[in-house]
Amino acid sequence: VQLQASGGGLVQAGGSLRLSCGAPGKNLGYFAIAWFRQAPGKEREALASISSYGYNTNYAESVKGRFTVSRDNAENTVYLQMSSLKPEDTATYYCAAKFTHEGNALPAFDAFLTSYEYWGQGTLVTVSS
Repeated sequence: VQLQASGGGLVQAGGSLRLSCGAPGKNLGYFAIAWFRQAPGKEREALASISSYGYNTNYAESVKGRFTVSRDNAENTVYLQMSSLKPEDTATYYCAAKFTHEGNALPAFDAFLTSYEYWGQGTLVTVSS
């Protein structure tokens, strides 16, 4: 089972996009979700994460105040709302799922990379200047 990230596209600097992460046929309500991105020639970068209940979130400093992670477990979807986009935000964006026994638990970003259960196909975001 793979996650599906969608919503990427071309946007001008200063604009906004909302990415979605879903898993058809799989209940994401038991999983904390993290968003990552990777630009060509650069290392993968953690951006944001959200606990399975949705009450706890974590953000990288590079996106704090501009990106917001949220989820709708009834819709089985996690979102990444991105605003004030910059050309340096251009990258392929991925979501990853990690099972947590407790709904308010939020693993560290590194834990998603080392022991994720599901990893999504990426969606490309291009920000023009």
